[in-house]
Amino acid sequence: MVTWLQISVMYSFGVVALEIMMGRHPGELLASQSENRGFLLKDLLDQRLGSPSSGLAEGVVSNVTMALACTSTDPSSRPTMQFVAKELSSARIQNCLSEPLDMITINKLAGFETRSD
Repeated sequence: MVTWLQISVMYSFGVVALEIMMGRHPGELLASQSENRGFLLKDLLDQRLGSPSSGLAEGVVSNVTMALACTSTDPSSRPTMQFVAKELSSARIQNCLSEPLDMITINKLAGFETRSD
């Protein structure tokens, strides 16, 4: 059984992960998640770092996908830390990178299935 503490820890993990990828606090993104789904991933990433190479792009997609799942507005749909650790160490999410990084939308990443149970 998942406790409220675990759910809030996962949300915090997601916020920190997004902040690292964006180079700023994701408050605006999180405050209006349903409205921001059409944004391109490349526009949310820290612009000071430049565009990642194809190998790094897969890691970026994996990290942002998990961070979005952890900050879901529905607490019961947030993944467990065990699930996140397993997914980030596997290639399952990385295989969803079927288009160039600059074409991927937040909507596509937010729709990735994050529950295995």
